[in-house]
Parts: sequence; C-alpha cells; structure tokens
Amino acid sequence: MKVFVTGGAGYVGAVLVPRLLKEGHEVTVLDLMIYGEEVLSQHENLVILKGDIRDKDLLEEAIPNHDSLIHLACISNDPSFELNPKLGKSINLDSFRPLVEISKKNGVSRFIFASSSSVYGVKEESSVTEDLKAEPLTDYSLFKLKCEEILLNEESKLKKTIIRPATVCGYSERQRLDVIVNILTNHAFFNNKIIIHGGDQLRPNIHIDDMADSYIKVIDNSSVANKEIFNVGDENHSVNKLAGMVNEACPKAELIREKVFDQRSYKI
Repeated sequence: MKVFVTGGAGYVGAVLVPRLLKEGHEVTVLDLMIYGEEVLSQHENLVILKGDIRDKDLLEEAIPNHDSLIHLACISNDPSFELNPKLGKSINLDSFRPLVEISKKNGVSRFIFASSSSVYGVKEESSVTEDLKAEPLTDYSLFKLKCEEILLNEESKLKKTIIRPATVCGYSERQRLDVIVNILTNHAFFNNKIIIHGGDQLRPNIHIDDMADSYIKVIDNSSVANKEIFNVGDENHSVNKLAGMVNEACPKAELIREKVFDQRSYKI
C-alpha cells in the first residue's frame, strides 16, 4: 500500500514511518523538516518531501497515487500554538479542508486524522468515551475538533478514521520534551528536580510504540468502520502518580509542587 504521511518527520512520525516501511508499505513523507532532515533514514520505499501542508500546488502534485493518508502535521501543543495564534490557525485549521478535498479528488481511499483526547476538556465522568460531548478549552483542541467535523461531514467514498490519542511518551529520533512523562523524566535526570503543577489531574498516556501500532492497525484493517472516532490510550494516571513513578527511576530528584496552570483532567 502507498501511504502519504504529513508531519512524518515529527515525534510520532519518526517512529511510525519506519514501522510502515518494515510492514512493506511505500511511504511518502511531507514535512517542513524544521527539526532536521536526519530524523528519517533513507529507504528504497521512502520518498521525503520538504514542504508545507499549506502549499496546495505541492499537495496536488504529491498526493495522487496514494491509497491512504495519515495527517499528523500540526502545531502540536497549546504553548507553541499560543506563541503565534494566527500561524497556528493557518496550519492546524485553515489547511485542513484543502488537504481533505485534494485527497478525495486524487484517489486516496482512507484518510486518518490525528486529533487529540484534549478535545474532551475537563470531565466529571470516571471514564471518558468517544460518545461524550467534546468541550475543548483551548484553540489548539478546538481546531482539532473543527477538523474532525470537516472530515466527518465530507460526503464521498473517502473512508475516514479519527484517532484521539492520549498523551504520548517515550523515545523518538525526533524527541519531544514537552509532553508530561518526558518533561518529568528530563528534569529528574538532568536537573534532579521533578516539578509538578497541582498533581490531582488525571492524564491518559500511551507509549509511542503503541501509538504507532494504532495507525498500523487502521492502515492494515480494511474493515475498520467508516466515520469512526477512536480513543487511543493505555494507562490513566494522576500527575502525582506519574511523578512518583519517575521518582522511583530517579530517586535523587527532589519533588517540587507549584501552582496549577493546566486544569485539564480526564480519563479515556
């Protein structure tokens, strides 16, 4: 199968793309490569395009002859988004409808969108399932939800699958240190400090290898229902619990509590 991956040189993409190649797929990656082009190793079945998902001419040229598209590319967290909201909107929302329309027009049969479990906001329910109302708290999560709506309301034979990932953790060739488990571990190991804000908030987590598995399963399983939304996560822990687990691995680190900035609390 020929798979087109936007943001394929990002945190998840750098793990997913080698997995797709190992599974025997032909892969095209479109990425700005702002973190370096050495993230992905050369492979006979890999085409790497350095470019912008907002470039419609490039999309029209590159997308034809692909069976599936996995859309990972975005400004990928609230703080980064807030640095330049106009830029964030242009990448995370405005570029989405053209990407869907160009994919549909050029023969893509399945479109997989990486949304976020942050679309749920703060929930009182003990377990957040896909049928609960999404109540995003930030523009980042709001635009994820709007993209979901654009995709689900698009009428065509294009098969649509939406993934709402938990917070990803673990090692990637394009490492991120702005997700909670990686943040805590980084500070504990290098600074001997584990800084937590609040602590009672629940966070769903998933290892990056399992995250890649979820996309592989959707790609390989043609029977996956159309217009479906899937939560993808593994373990739900409080921030306190996560900090304690990191502290066990880095026992010399001092646990420091600070004011709560992020109120989100949910269990998928």
